[in-house]
Amino acid sequence: MTTLSKHTRANLIPCLLYRDPEAAIEWLARAFGFEAQQVVRDPQQGVVHAQLVFGSGMLMLGPVRDSDYGRQMVQPGDVGGRSTQSTYVVVNSADALYTQAKAAGADIVIELKNEDYGGRGFSCRDLEGHLWTFGTYDPWATATAAEDA
Repeated sequence: MTTLSKHTRANLIPCLLYRDPEAAIEWLARAFGFEAQQVVRDPQQGVVHAQLVFGSGMLMLGPVRDSDYGRQMVQPGDVGGRSTQSTYVVVNSADALYTQAKAAGADIVIELKNEDYGGRGFSCRDLEGHLWTFGTYDPWATATAAEDA
């Protein structure tokens, strides 16, 4: 184990910016099953920071704004809907989440399928175009099985 990593519940936490973070929080809950763990609001600006959880994972989000951090980011809609990264989420049932996400209006970009490396999953874009992949492939379970062999 590296001395650079702090032992915490999850030490890699994706951070996304949304033009309408309030709508994103509601949509991510309805479409994907995220739960708000903390939402910080400013009376004039609305949501300034939010932490959503999914199992043992977390997503932090905030508003698109002109700040030191915000100037480093670009929204998918500003670059033709393309992404430079995506978030992979391990789920119990890709089929169930696919149905839920599709019903909420997620843009399915890779249909539900069995993967060559194991598991079943799909990829979609959220209400502001961020790319997500949901699948049953669990790299932690695979690593544990290899260590036990």
